[in-house]
Amino acid sequence: MSDEMIRIENVSYEYDSYGDNKALIAVDNVSMTVNKGEYLVILGHNGSGKSTLAKLINGLLIPTRGDVFVNGINTKDADRIWEIREIAGMVFQNPDNQLVATIVEEDVAFGPENLGVPPEEIRRRVDKALEIVEMTEYKKHAPHLLSGGQKQRVAIAGILAMKPECIILDEPTAMLDPIGRKEIMKTLRRLNDEEKKTIIHITHHMDEAVEADRIIVMEKGKIVMEGSPREIFSQVEKIKKLGLDVPQVTELAYELNKEGFNVPCNILTIEELVDAL
Repeated sequence: MSDEMIRIENVSYEYDSYGDNKALIAVDNVSMTVNKGEYLVILGHNGSGKSTLAKLINGLLIPTRGDVFVNGINTKDADRIWEIREIAGMVFQNPDNQLVATIVEEDVAFGPENLGVPPEEIRRRVDKALEIVEMTEYKKHAPHLLSGGQKQRVAIAGILAMKPECIILDEPTAMLDPIGRKEIMKTLRRLNDEEKKTIIHITHHMDEAVEADRIIVMEKGKIVMEGSPREIFSQVEKIKKLGLDVPQVTELAYELNKEGFNVPCNILTIEELVDAL
């Protein structure tokens, strides 16, 4: 049990919808585990329940039914909610909503200051966090002058400075241009590979999901598919039925295959396609 980071048991979450007295079920009886050090991607289009699930893991929402455990702590345990948020940090879609200070390094220091970390330890953590996201040279800059990708990396550094074991990212690249998206993906890879952080990455960009150890696909509040990127993306028809795309190169391999070319359907990278051809 010790290698479990997150355990979700029969969790449902209902929003009250005003007017027709009918509750809206955002998450519908979901059970899953995330292991320590795992890179998990949760896919699904808008309204599939993936963002609600993220907030349940971080204790921002409490399940209507069922239980969420973060490193063995139940999110319903109100006395330990800050402990949970130290273990599982959350990065949102819009970095502007997460940046609070007028200077980058002060922004990164905000979280540990609130945790009551001693000043010299804060200094160390801030420097280390900025180094990990490759933003050290910007530490004296004003966040509002940075690019979208840089702002999001500062937001990630702010979470890192609180030393979480698990980082939950809710569509962190949704508001970024392709360069910013690349920067964030590189940062996430590094956090997982080198810093051994557990990553839960919620996205609807298929090419980002290729990086994962495991993918969960959600639809109408339920988990409808689960497996490695290869297992998931080789099921092109099924993915399309769910209103999602597959990575462009996988789609190309799929179409070539349909035209009679002997190309495997589980191709994920351009290099693999070139080799196959």
